[in-house]
Amino acid sequence: MTATPPDPAAQSTTWSVGTIEELEVHERLAKLRIAVEDRIEALPGQHYVVRLRAEQEDGTDYTAQRSYSVASDPADPLVELMVERLDGGEVSGFLHDGGRVGGRLEVRGPIGGWFTWTGEQTAVAVAGGTGVVPIVSMLRYAARLGLQDRLRVVAVGRTWRELPYAEELEAAGAFVALTRENRAGRVAAPPYLEEVRELLGGVDRAYVCGSVGFASFASRLLAEAGVRADAVRLEQFGATG
Repeated sequence: MTATPPDPAAQSTTWSVGTIEELEVHERLAKLRIAVEDRIEALPGQHYVVRLRAEQEDGTDYTAQRSYSVASDPADPLVELMVERLDGGEVSGFLHDGGRVGGRLEVRGPIGGWFTWTGEQTAVAVAGGTGVVPIVSMLRYAARLGLQDRLRVVAVGRTWRELPYAEELEAAGAFVALTRENRAGRVAAPPYLEEVRELLGGVDRAYVCGSVGFASFASRLLAEAGVRADAVRLEQFGATG
């Protein structure tokens, strides 16, 4: 099927109201499905900013905001975010402890145009931990349009339980490598080049998403596989939340 991508200029610069329609909290991961007023259809790979505001004792406003990648297919009427609870994280802590169905949030999005995939290129995505979230959006988009052959995925997590969307990733054909847990005959370790060489070869574009350390590892892996540096799009994040 020919890809019919969403509008590549689809971005929002204004704040809107999002209502939590569904909420699942499991240990350090919370999945929120949000109805956003006047929602703009996102591109696979974009993100939203969630903002919290409160009045302090001295009468001044306190504000905290964080960016979260979108996991939902662009055609999904709800915006799906997967939020990892980080120690001391103000926004992630609130969403885990204070989030509730029917709760309203200030949100802005979709945002971003660099780290997006619309099915026009054969691509590989190498993602670690919650870095798989935007890749899940790409996979869902590919499945809906019949473009699965144009997107290959290498997903890395510490354990199966800690890897977001682990079952969905594996069902979609992703190579899943666990670094702290043996599974299905594979010894715990980051992915070896020989394990993923076929997935990394012959692509027009590569996406890397994860922590700073993971992004460095994945970039080296792609270089060793012969992927051109100018074909790599990288998104990395630190421990703030």
